[in-house]
Formats: sequence, C-alpha cells, structure tokens
Amino acid sequence: MAAPHIPNLPTSLADAIVHSAPPTTYYIPNFLTPWEQSHLLQRINSVPLPTWRHLSHRRLQAHPAPLTPSNTLLAAPLPPWLHDPIIPRLLSIPSANAAPSKSSYVFTDSPHQAPNHCLINEYTPSQGIRPHEDGAAYHPVVATVSLGAPIVLDVYRKPASGESMDAQPAYRILQEPGSLLISTGGMYTEHLHGIAEVDVDENLHGGKGGVVNWDMLSPEWKKRFGEAGGKWERETRVSLTFRDVVKVKSLGKGLGFLSGGKK
Repeated sequence: MAAPHIPNLPTSLADAIVHSAPPTTYYIPNFLTPWEQSHLLQRINSVPLPTWRHLSHRRLQAHPAPLTPSNTLLAAPLPPWLHDPIIPRLLSIPSANAAPSKSSYVFTDSPHQAPNHCLINEYTPSQGIRPHEDGAAYHPVVATVSLGAPIVLDVYRKPASGESMDAQPAYRILQEPGSLLISTGGMYTEHLHGIAEVDVDENLHGGKGGVVNWDMLSPEWKKRFGEAGGKWERETRVSLTFRDVVKVKSLGKGLGFLSGGKK
C-alpha cells in the first residue's frame, strides 16, 4: 500500500510559533499522516526486544546508539525508517519567511546541520518523566514527534541556583499524535520539561490553566477533547526525540588499535 500524500505544512516556522509560550517554541499538529504514524509504530514495535531499554517509569530505544559515558555519539546513520520522511520534512520548513535560497532552517546552526540521534520513549498510562533539561550533550534544538495518543508536556522555569522549582508548570503543551514540537533558544536553555505520572490529562482547553497551544490543535482533536469534558484518559504514547549530538567520534578512529592504526 502506497503512503498518501504529505500533509500541508506551514510555509515557515514563523507560522508555527506557540505565541503563549517563549517565542522559540513551534508546534505543527499534522506533521505526519495517519498512515505514516501507523507505519512508524509498526517499525518501532518490530525491533528486537534487546533494543528496548527498560527504566522504572518507561522504556526507550536510542538510535543509532546510546551516547557513551562522555556524551559522545559513535558515528553511524539513523535507520532509514527513522530518517524518512521525518528528517527531510523537518529540514524543508524555513525558519522565517524568505526566499528558499536565503532561508535558514531550525538545524542550520547545529554542528552537523541535521539531527543525528533519536531517542524513542514509550509511555503507558500513569507513566511520565520528572522535569529535566536535555543538557550540553546536544545542540540546543529538540524536535519531538508524537505517536499513538495525545499527552501533555509540562514546562517549568529553570530555578536559579539554590532555588526550588515552581510547584506548577509555567506552560502546558498538548502534543497530538502525528504532531511536531520544536524547542530551541530560551525554551530549551531556560526551562525544564516533564510529563506528569497521571492516568488522565485534565484542563484540556484554551482558557486559564489550560494548554498554551489550544488554538493550534487540529479541529478533530479539539472536538474530541471538548466532547470528553476537557479530559483525556491516557493511552500508550510514543515520542521520537530528534537532536544533534555535539560530540561525534568515528568508530574506526575509536577502535584504531584493532587494525594497527595510530592514536
């Protein structure tokens, strides 16, 4: 069965800014088609079981490999099924309204000008992750594709040294299946993000205490949340987090001694 045509994408990331969040936050609701979402989930769930790493509150895969203890990635390409269509599509959206020959893209200033690593996290109902930051191992851009089910991302202001984190998130972002969320700039460096360990996401609306990207959600999901009274019982959700690891080491150089190479 052939994949259907690609979804309608914004002409630039300027059209995808989440205006009620820091201005370096971008949301695209229909980044992947339903067929592409289903195909990706099938590929993710068909990998050999040892590919999954089981943690206390979720399980994950790292592609092309986990980082080393020194936060280095051994050079290898992403699997083709993770690269296409996501990476070309992501890099096809200019960061500002300009002629294509003069446009910059969200990974233009990163060391490798494209994501070279993908972390796949699976969250079943009541599973989450504590507020955290991605750190200096990565260039400060993260692009997350959501699959399977919607979920709310809680974003907190990063506390200064010696201060406690706020009890309530500064922003709540709803991620629909098939959506793309990009965080860079101050959203990446000045905030923590996490997912609450709950069975039901609540306050799914555009008012006070709701989600800051409500007006950007697809009509289908807005209708479904409204019919459910602004709540949604969690289902299994899978996230694909694409980043550019700063330190990359050639496997040949790292194991040069095996072939008599010099250090």
